[in-house]
Amino acid sequence: MKQKFHYATVSEAIEQLKKQGYTLDLNLKENHFVAGEQQYPADEFEIVDLYRYEGASDPADEATVYALASASGAKGILVSGYGISTDDDSVDTLKQLHYKYQQSQS
Repeated sequence: MKQKFHYATVSEAIEQLKKQGYTLDLNLKENHFVAGEQQYPADEFEIVDLYRYEGASDPADEATVYALASASGAKGILVSGYGISTDDDSVDTLKQLHYKYQQSQS
C-alpha cells in the first residue's frame, strides 16, 4: 500500500489530516460511522489514505489512522487500535473498506 505521507506519531497524523479537511471524528458502529449525533453508512466512504503505527515495546500501542471521505464530501478520521474487542459487523466493514482501498492502489 502506497502512502502519500508518513507522520511520526498518531497525534501528528491526526493534526495534519485535520488541516487537510478531515474534520469528522469517526467511530465505527457495526456498518455505520458515527460522528457526534450524525450517522453515515460506512459503504459510502472510501479510505483515502491510512497510517499504521506499531508500538516499540507494547503491542497494545499499535494503531491505524484512517483518512476517510464520502462521495457527498464528508471527510473524517477513524483511529483503530489492534486487538480491541470489536463486533463482527465492524470488522467486516473495515475489511471491505481495505479491499476497496487496495483495489484503488493497484
